[in-house]
Amino acid sequence: MAIKASDLFIQCLEEEGVEYIFGVPGEENLDFLDSLSRSDKIKLILTRHEQGAGFMAATYGRHTGKAGVCLSTLGPGATNFVTAAAYAQLGGMPMMMITGQKPIKKSKQGRFQILDVVAMMGPITKYTHQLASSDNIPSRVREAFRLAEEEKPGAVHLELPEDVADEHTSSRPLKASLHRRPTADVKAVRAAVNAIEKARSPVLVIGAGANRKMTSRMLGQFVEKTGIPFVTTQLGKGVLDETSPKFLGCAALSAGDFVHRAIESADLIINVGHDVIEKPPFFMKQGGTEVVHISTKTAEVDPVYFPQIEVIGDIANAIWQIKEDILPQGTWNFDTMMKARAAEIAHRDSMCDDMRFPIFPACLVKFIRDAMPADGIICLDNGVYKIWFARNYPARMPNTVLLDNALATMGAGLPSAMASKMVHPGRKVMAICGDGGFMMNSQELETAVRLGLDLTVLILNDNSYGMIRWKQANMGFEDWGLTYGNPDFVKYAESYGAKGHRVTSADMLPGLLRECLDTPGVHLIDCPVDYADNDRILNKEIKELSAAV
Repeated sequence: MAIKASDLFIQCLEEEGVEYIFGVPGEENLDFLDSLSRSDKIKLILTRHEQGAGFMAATYGRHTGKAGVCLSTLGPGATNFVTAAAYAQLGGMPMMMITGQKPIKKSKQGRFQILDVVAMMGPITKYTHQLASSDNIPSRVREAFRLAEEEKPGAVHLELPEDVADEHTSSRPLKASLHRRPTADVKAVRAAVNAIEKARSPVLVIGAGANRKMTSRMLGQFVEKTGIPFVTTQLGKGVLDETSPKFLGCAALSAGDFVHRAIESADLIINVGHDVIEKPPFFMKQGGTEVVHISTKTAEVDPVYFPQIEVIGDIANAIWQIKEDILPQGTWNFDTMMKARAAEIAHRDSMCDDMRFPIFPACLVKFIRDAMPADGIICLDNGVYKIWFARNYPARMPNTVLLDNALATMGAGLPSAMASKMVHPGRKVMAICGDGGFMMNSQELETAVRLGLDLTVLILNDNSYGMIRWKQANMGFEDWGLTYGNPDFVKYAESYGAKGHRVTSADMLPGLLRECLDTPGVHLIDCPVDYADNDRILNKEIKELSAAV
């Protein structure tokens, strides 16, 4: 029996296990919207802007490994997805975008609102396709989900024209095939084990791919058996508990930090889940430290990355194979690495008692770490505070520090926190945003209130685009063109039905954080912040102290 194409599309999404569709429908989506209204498995999350919907869908994918789905109309709705698509594509987050289009078989409106959205999405997705026949919907949906979710995950896009959505077809949804990721070659594993056993001071570097595939258990067993210490990248934070005595730090700065001194003292780097979209945690050179590359994909070679051994396959399985085969060596020595880590901890702790107001970032990070439980999730927008949190906030579990070190876009902090709370309703979630980034998608406060989310939104208020202003000063330019005024954030929050709070002293913040985290509803905290010491502490001072190590 023939069914309507839009009904079939919804059935295909149900078959894929879709729970939510985030978005802003338009006239060209009305058939799809009508079909969605009859689904008892998928909930529409109506947002106030398509970009927020895209960030929410990407973050859903980041947490679950299943493609988050977002919806927009044609033209301006589709163009508003572009930043979110790039965010998901570079960050390795599975996401499907569905956009509408005018009828493609006959048109009564000329080229009104019509863009070649498929061509536009090509460079920033893994797959993009216009559905020209309702009979092909099942295969195109299945292919899009397959590509979105397989390593490396990313963004996909399907365009559903009005007239195709209204067709009737006898096609039915396709089920996903049973598949397993390939395991690493035994000889490659043996070569890696030999190299590690022969090394004097091996070190483990954990990157983005390790966080995506939830390799925590196997990596934890490897570190426990061997005693080899580990470093994380910004997107590798939380794969292993960073309160571990074997943790050497996060490569948040490009070079010259304590953690880089630790890596420089190694004679073998075991690089797990390396992703070229991140700033490199180390730079290779001819005749320098050898690298073992462990990932689902072969290494992308460039002048500063050309590993000598590659172990390719499911990362967790590869680590398990290495762990089972390896014999810990009494000749390994990690003294220099541990000395660098001890110096970093001493430097960090020396800043945490600075109770100046506006709030000093080092103090702020400590207050938030103290307030958040081990499984609590912080979602950072993009700004200079991201470096402070990457360096000084010890993540306890995977995907509990969501920062974007791939596209590094502003505007994602609040939507990503909202999606995190939906995926993990029983956990504490906090969005941490600069005032500039917050205002880019601040309208989603209404969405958070409407959804009844328990959420804390911390705005770091310095009335400027602080990171660029810092870079401007660092490069010797005049302080110009990067300051602005802000609304009264407390009243702004209250206008949406959220609870607004304003920090007036450093002493006030710890108690206020706990109050907001423990009280139902959406809470917004306006927190003035002082970035005056960014350059001294994040650049000159750290390089001088780490060089002494």
